[in-house]
Amino acid sequence: MINIKRVYEKKSLSDGYRVFIDRLWPRGIKKEEAQFDLWIKEIAPSDELRKWFSHDPEKWNEFKKKYLEELKSMKKEVQIIVEALQKHKTVTLVYGAKDEEHNNAVVLKEYMDKLK
Repeated sequence: MINIKRVYEKKSLSDGYRVFIDRLWPRGIKKEEAQFDLWIKEIAPSDELRKWFSHDPEKWNEFKKKYLEELKSMKKEVQIIVEALQKHKTVTLVYGAKDEEHNNAVVLKEYMDKLK
């Protein structure tokens, strides 16, 4: 099972294996406070796409389409999550965005769910 959760939310036992999926370190979080098992920077949207999107909900559909295209070329990074799912019952994709509906974790979860 794949869940998503903001990095600012408290870790819980139900999170299982936690994978941070942003390219940039989250603001206000100290490294010793970061509670994730793995950081896969490379699976985040490209800098160009991230800057263009700028968390604008009006650009959501286009962002989603473009990010899904980028994910197709990230076979190695996607495989890391697939392997984590095989080892752990639950994997939680951890992200830093404020908007809980329009962010890369939502798209990545959808992508990973379709791979099953």
